[in-house]
Order: sequence, then C-alpha cells, then structure tokens
Amino acid sequence: MARDEELGFERSVARIVGAPWPPPEERVAFLDVGTVADEAMLAALSVALGAATVPRVTEAEAALLDHAPDVPGDLIAAALDKIEEGGDPLGEAFCKLRPAARRREDGAVYTPPTTVRSILSWAESVGAPDRVIDPGAGSGRFLLEAGRRFPAASLVAVERDPLAALTVRANLAAAGMADRAEVRVEDFLTSDLRGSDGHTLFVGNPPYVRHHLIPSEWKDWLKQEAAAMGLQASTLAGLHVYFFLAIARRAKAGDYGALITASEWLDVNYGGLVRDLFLDRLGGQGIHVIEPKAEPFPGTAATGAVTTFTVNGKPASARFARVTRLSALGDLSGGRRVSRERLVAEKRWSHFTRPPTAAPEGHVELGEVCRVHRGQVTGANHVWIAGAHSAGLPDEVLFPTVTRARELIRSGPVLSDPDKLKRVIDLPQDLSTLRAADHMAVRRFLERVEKMGAKESYTARHRPVWWSVSLRKPAPILATYMARRAPAFVLNEADARHLNIAHGIYPREAMAPNVLSALVAYLRGASSLQGGRVYAGGLTKFEPREMERIPVPEPSTLVEMAA
Repeated sequence: MARDEELGFERSVARIVGAPWPPPEERVAFLDVGTVADEAMLAALSVALGAATVPRVTEAEAALLDHAPDVPGDLIAAALDKIEEGGDPLGEAFCKLRPAARRREDGAVYTPPTTVRSILSWAESVGAPDRVIDPGAGSGRFLLEAGRRFPAASLVAVERDPLAALTVRANLAAAGMADRAEVRVEDFLTSDLRGSDGHTLFVGNPPYVRHHLIPSEWKDWLKQEAAAMGLQASTLAGLHVYFFLAIARRAKAGDYGALITASEWLDVNYGGLVRDLFLDRLGGQGIHVIEPKAEPFPGTAATGAVTTFTVNGKPASARFARVTRLSALGDLSGGRRVSRERLVAEKRWSHFTRPPTAAPEGHVELGEVCRVHRGQVTGANHVWIAGAHSAGLPDEVLFPTVTRARELIRSGPVLSDPDKLKRVIDLPQDLSTLRAADHMAVRRFLERVEKMGAKESYTARHRPVWWSVSLRKPAPILATYMARRAPAFVLNEADARHLNIAHGIYPREAMAPNVLSALVAYLRGASSLQGGRVYAGGLTKFEPREMERIPVPEPSTLVEMAA
C-alpha cells in the first residue's frame, strides 16, 4: 500500500482496537453471531482481534475497513473467549453474512470441527511437519488445529477472499500464532510457496466450484500443468481437481497431506486425473467417504471424501472406508485395504468404500445378464430434437426418443406409445446413402442448423462427422439414473431410443418378452437408492457399473417367474 493508504489503514485499526474492553468477569459466555450486523462489522471485529498483526495485509483487506463501525467491547471479548475455547465465531459469522448463492459460486463451505480434528489426528500420526499450508483457508479452522498440534511448524494460509483472509488473520492472532503465520490473499494455483527445506503438510477443504463457472484460461492451465506431468486433464473437472494437481506439482518427497472434497472424482471420467495422481505422484494412503446425512459440507446434501497421501511414489495398497457419521472418522485408520493392481484396473472407485456384499442366494448381479449403457449426448438438444427448424426432413432420420426422465417415470412399467415421444434427428455419417430428394432436404437442414451453432458444440467437434448423433439401438429396458427417488425401470415396447438422461439395459443373451417383463417387474419392486451416489441437492445417481451391481434373480428363476 502507498504511505497515505497505510496511514489510513493504521487510523482505522487504532480506532477499532481502541474500543473499550470490559473486565473478564463481565465478559459474556458466548458470541451471538447475529450481533455481527454486516461484513463491515466482521472486518472490524477481525482487526480488533489482531488481524493486522499477521504480516502482509493487502489493499483489498484494508479497503474493507473504509467504513467499518466501532466494535463494542463485549463483542470483542466474547469472540476472544470463544476462540480460546476452540470455536470459530468469525467463520460462523462469515457463513451467516455471506449469501449462500455467493458462497456456492466461490466454493466457500466450511468444514465441521469434528472432521478437522480427525484429519489432523491422521497428520499427527504420520509425523511433525516443518510447515503447514492450507490452500483454501477460509477462517483458518485447519491451520488453528494444526498450530495447536504442531507448535514448531510455520503456518501458511492461502485465501482469495479478503474478508475471509481477515478472519483467518484474526483467528491466528487470537490463538497466539501470529508470529509463525502468513496469510496470502492470492490464488493457490499460482502461489509461489517455495522456500521451505523441511517437510510440508498440505491440509484443508479446497473450494468446490463446478466446471461451467471456471474461466477458460484456468482450464487451459489445468491441461498444460497436467501435460507437463505426462497426464491428461478434462475441462469438465471441478475446481478441487485443480488443487490436487497444484499440490502434486509443487510437493516433494517427504511432504504429505489430507484434503476433504466432493467425492465424485472417484467415479467420473474427469476424476481420472486425481486417480492417476493418487496412484503415482501423490502416494495415496486412503480415502474415507462421508455419507450426505453426516453433512460433511454443512447445508449441502453431498457426499464428501477425505483423501490422505504421502509423497513417496507408488503405494502398494490404499485404505478405503465409508462412514455415516463424522465421529466415525476417528484418526482415518479404519477401512479395508485395496491393492494397487485393483485400483489400476478399475476406473470407478467409490464401490471400494462399501463392504463387499454377496448377492442373495439364487441371485446374480444385473451385469451378469445385462449390459447397462448411458444414452447418447446430442451436444445441442435445441438442434437435434425435431421442431419447426427441422420441417421437411424425411421420417427415416427422425427417431422416437426418450428425452426426459419423467417420460419414463410417468409411463409406468411399460413404454408403449412412441407417438407421445419427441423425435431426435439422427443423420447417417455418409449422406450419399440418402435418396436424392431426401439428400437435398438434409442439406438445407444442415445449412440452417450450422447457423445455429450446431457444428461448434464440444460434442459435435468430437464426432466422426458433426451431423451424426449416432443414437444407440433401442434398449429392451430403459431406466432413469439420477433423481431423488429410486430408478424407474420400464419395458421399452415403443422401441424408443434414449438420450443421456436414461440408461439402456441390454440382455447379454436374447430374452423372451415375458422374461423381460419379469425382470422389469422385479427391478421395479426391488429398486432403491442403495448403491447410488448422492450429489449436492440430494440427487442420487447410478452410473452404469453401479446399476449393473443390483442383485436380480438368476436367469432360470426369471424364466420360472415369467411362466
């Protein structure tokens, strides 16, 4: 800051800190965060608690004090008492004051203290670091717990939000850790954190931001940084994947860490980068999945995953566990061992966190009798679902298709009327196979939709030819796979195709119609949410391989049921 700005900042600090303090016997027993009226008051309270004593206060932080109010002495005292007791009144106030929609965009969801203690208990069992880095510090819950357990370690908080940065400064100061702490108001992905010859512990809750909110320049960064390690990265990855990569790029042998993130990277394609890092660069030690009902991320209905690692090469095995309450995390020593060979062989890992269960007697997994395939992605439904823009196309390229999950839910056990479905335009890759009259109609259609941007979508650019959706053949059984209810299984008598809002179930060997009906009847009666993965908002999702693990009667039993 310029000198005049520094003087203004110092005057603000002096005014705020100069608020009268009551004697200890008059301090209130707890802090009611409702008394922190707005963000300016929270900033002022943070300064009153000593935020300015932690080095490198930025202009963005100082600007929050331009119109900061005086802070009542009893509020300062109450906050200090609660911090001394191990609480986080500033973080609680931040979460109440900052609108939920804004915090979701920023990925600012704070970690429950029970989880913080479990993660640091594991870290303590590994050793004592020389430095602790929290790459998305928030109000500093991880750093404060680390500071208590590792009194000789330096503490580094990286936090982009200036208000949150002030709160972590205040917490560190109030806890007596300011002299060994550093707060950087910058992006962890590009922070220069060199300078420590000792061992570093990376610990925290990286911000969860969906890929569509991540700017293109950061997506380029992800691909370039992954390529530098000989790995591939998907631009569909959430921000937590970027943090795993950033740690892997800067960590050295002997460093270690634990992160709590959303669990979806265990199974989705874009999570392949994290799985590769876990197996090779990071030296993954364990993954503990936390069920949504335990609220690993308060206020969200999402599944969490605590990932531990020691940077020491390729692990021979890793520990996997699943818990339904935070207290069951313990020191993260529970779970079962899964060999490296199995982890390398499989692309989806969440099932390793569930105890293996044998199918009931007389049953097999659905995958033994059927293959499950997700439907096709069009890349632009407004183009490839027929409408006024497709008038004149021949019927031969228009296919009745399930385009919404509710079409299956409403149909009951049988989808029988194709006329109630929309048509998807599926052109052949070789247009010369069309009749002459149809060829001209298709050419006119392609000219129209090219102007609509159909050729430029990500999906279209990665097809063999941009105009051919290539729908799968009709599946005898269709199923929904993502909802707040159990999957709906439907017999497909309409010979409908399906988009990627449904799964198609294809028998490995031909089944008679009555046997198919018996299988659908069983699946409808036995289906539940068990076996799926829960996402934010309480949606349960079944990936194809997860659906294939549903137990069903043996084929001979199905024949008997159909008789």
